[in-house]
Amino acid sequence: MGDVAKDLTAGTVGGVAQLVVGHPFDTIKVKLQSQPTPPPGQLPKYSGAIDAVKKTLAAEGAGGLYKGMGAPLATVAAFNALLFTVRGQMETLLRSAPGAPLTVNQQFIAGAGAGVAVSFLATPTELIKCRLQAQGAGAAVVVEASAAVVTEAGAAGATATAAKAATAAVPVRYGGPMDVAKQVLRSEGGIRGLYKGLFPTLAREVPGNAAMFGVYEALKQYMAGGTDTSGLGRGSLMLAGGLAGGAFWASVYPIDVVKSVIQIDDYKNPKYSGSIDAFKKILKAEGVGGLYKGFGPAMGRSVPANAACFLAYEVTRSYLG
Repeated sequence: MGDVAKDLTAGTVGGVAQLVVGHPFDTIKVKLQSQPTPPPGQLPKYSGAIDAVKKTLAAEGAGGLYKGMGAPLATVAAFNALLFTVRGQMETLLRSAPGAPLTVNQQFIAGAGAGVAVSFLATPTELIKCRLQAQGAGAAVVVEASAAVVTEAGAAGATATAAKAATAAVPVRYGGPMDVAKQVLRSEGGIRGLYKGLFPTLAREVPGNAAMFGVYEALKQYMAGGTDTSGLGRGSLMLAGGLAGGAFWASVYPIDVVKSVIQIDDYKNPKYSGSIDAFKKILKAEGVGGLYKGFGPAMGRSVPANAACFLAYEVTRSYLG
């Protein structure tokens, strides 16, 4: 197999491993990011990550943690195959001689180049995923509000049956990933609608992947005691991959928050005019903390998910020769 084919295959395997391990964390992250700012004197829908997990399990079962997984699962092969393949080709361009190891700085550049490429695939996938994940959070809010109204009416003679009917009458806007894509294409400007949030996605993927691949290589070389990292064990690869994933999110998390709120914003009555406007409004309404909503789940996801991804990639790449 040629290097491109090896990177395509190994990247695919790594991406599947990353998604299976990390998606529940990602769901909680988006729920926390997308919950509206509560009115003065009222508590937010979720008080934190643990509370979001408990309420999601109570309202939607374990499947609620995997909501929106269809879209990334359908494209994860292409996404990670593209990411690792472009990174591999960037390495080839940057090498001083065939087979020569890259410096850490060169790995930063290779990661940034890969980030540009994957942004164009990540944007529509993330838009679909975020809308399905946020829909679960929004529906739960409506359910609770309906139940509260009927409970008050119960004092005046409302029955339990009426309460159940009102609680059940919660509109669900999207039936699944394909339905999201169809509605966006039909009602939000066609293909352009699916690329809503491209700018913040680029602003996330380019520096994020530069940090991830740079830190990954730096840690491997540190643990190997030199540029030859071929002898590292699986534990070392998992540690380097997990910490590299953490570096990704630590470097770009506020941009991810902006991306999420832009992508779930109402098309006809938008709350934000663009990424800069969203950044300013979040900062004004919630302070710096508003730009780090869901940071705990994101970091909690990044370490095991990227440890699984890099290990799966390296083992598969090694197996292919």
